Amino acid sequence: MKRLTSLLLTLALLLCLPTTAHATGNGNMDAGGGGMGQGTSENKWTPGNDGVRITVIDTESGAAVSTPMDFSNQAQTGTVLHFGKVSKLQYQNGASLQIQAGGSYSCIQPANPMPTIVISTGRNSIEAIKRYFCSEYACMMVAEAAGMDYDAMVSGRYKLMVEPIAYFTHNGQYYCMTATEAALYDQLSGGALRRTMTSLTHKNLALSMFLEDDDLGIGAWGGSTTGTQSNTDIINSLGVGIVWFNEPPSPDGPGGDSPEGGIALPDSDYRVDTDVITAVTLSTDTDLTPDNPATVTFHILGTDYQVNNIVIPKDDCQLVWVKWHTPATPQDVSITVTVSRGTLSKDTITARIVDLSERIPPDPLATDTYPGYSVPPLPSNPQKPSASWGVWSCSWSPNWQWHADWQWHEDMQWHPNMQWHDTECTEDCPRRCEGGHGEWKDDGEWRDDGRWMDEGEWKDDGEWEYSYTGYYATLSGSMTLLPDDIVPTANGKDMKSGYGVKTEVRASLSTNAPSGHYTTPQTALSTFPEFQYKTYLRLLQRVSGGHNAKFTFRPNEFSTYRRNVHFTPVWLPDNTDYRIYTQVWDTWTPGGMLSVNVDDHTTIHQSVFDDWYTNRE
Repeated sequence: MKRLTSLLLTLALLLCLPTTAHATGNGNMDAGGGGMGQGTSENKWTPGNDGVRITVIDTESGAAVSTPMDFSNQAQTGTVLHFGKVSKLQYQNGASLQIQAGGSYSCIQPANPMPTIVISTGRNSIEAIKRYFCSEYACMMVAEAAGMDYDAMVSGRYKLMVEPIAYFTHNGQYYCMTATEAALYDQLSGGALRRTMTSLTHKNLALSMFLEDDDLGIGAWGGSTTGTQSNTDIINSLGVGIVWFNEPPSPDGPGGDSPEGGIALPDSDYRVDTDVITAVTLSTDTDLTPDNPATVTFHILGTDYQVNNIVIPKDDCQLVWVKWHTPATPQDVSITVTVSRGTLSKDTITARIVDLSERIPPDPLATDTYPGYSVPPLPSNPQKPSASWGVWSCSWSPNWQWHADWQWHEDMQWHPNMQWHDTECTEDCPRRCEGGHGEWKDDGEWRDDGRWMDEGEWKDDGEWEYSYTGYYATLSGSMTLLPDDIVPTANGKDMKSGYGVKTEVRASLSTNAPSGHYTTPQTALSTFPEFQYKTYLRLLQRVSGGHNAKFTFRPNEFSTYRRNVHFTPVWLPDNTDYRIYTQVWDTWTPGGMLSVNVDDHTTIHQSVFDDWYTNRE
């Protein structure tokens, strides 16, 4: 049901919006920030020179249905350096940063200006931002720009992903970047933005929007809302808000059923006998280099899993993980994590190992009576079809320089200076002095004829250079539901109630990461409309694994022939679409567990009793 706010906003709250505009959406966004430093002519940003990138997202699939669109209150030059119109989800799904050399940039200027998105001091008004982007005016503006029907866009099928943009000068070049792009650029440039534009790119831009609740596979932000943020946190969680047009699913406790129906996915649970990945974030305020790396050790069920040679640049972070296999029986597992250098996001984790096979539906009987059934809506359980993470590496960049060491080498030499020295005549001189009387003398001196000599040496004044390798994983799924092969009166997807249905669920994993970074799809479970998609489930069997896994029903213990089916209730009304809902879990990555939800249906006409007859001939 679409939520509409019928109360007219006061003029003070309208922020120049038309007075007839009503709120039409709901905002999943919050904000933080802080003060800005002083800029230079080569590296500067003017407050107010900001904007947003908006992408229309399909709620169920999590896929974009529009090209990302940029909006700014200020006209922007077409020669601004930019990376194209790429959304955060696309980057998290593996898109790379590509500068649009020579490509003209364009953005849309709203007729009614947007509130300030990125501020220079303190925090922006997130409530004003919510009101603007949830308003009828803003949503109509987006629908028009996307070429979509407005009523369809706000029907509840779609969401708007909103990303803040800053326009700024860096190293004398004028750029347009979202927070995600700034973090990716900083990784590729070895920290160039962090050194020159920290307060903008790694604080106020990144913290101008973040999620209050998990959505679209992006986690809610629970970290600092005032300080400089790491590239990893920005890429994973910051610089994004979401506008939705229906009631969001309520969070559930571990193992509980969703109020919307279906089996909830508790974040802290693992399944029995499953390959999983447990990850923590390691942060550092000093450079971790190959000479002084960090070591993280996971202590799980009596085994130590050690991750060695971790290198991270100063004031940044990285996910560190272990891949392990859960026990075959349900239990709670206490995981402790220790580190040699740096700071961990958590050092104790309690993992609950659960067995889903304990929730098999009861035996359907021919005597089951019609319970006043109405077709329930499909569940709105969250899914996480993609994740991204990365690993720092570090190498020495030599820079050989001559270090002078001038030393004086002494060489004492006599420098002669022969001079005539006159002697005066005296009265007792034996003869008359004629022409004077005297002698030659050497008036020379010792001099140091040494020289300065450079006794320096060549030294490597190089430094450690860091590079960041980003990885991604995406999960897609499909489901086919058909009458069992032995149903005698089935016609394509049409069948009579009381017979069994078979399913084939496919899950495909695409990733650029090494095998130690992920697990392939392992778990699929189906829930059923006759139980309101609650309480009972069938844990499917994986009949083929790897990156393209296939799942089917397990042999049904209530089937005479042990068919791999689920039996439809005999009392289903005619002309009913019998739709089964399946969740695919346990594709693990350092960025979390990937999951997708799929469904399919058969159509019911009549019942199995209509196939029974007595031959009276």
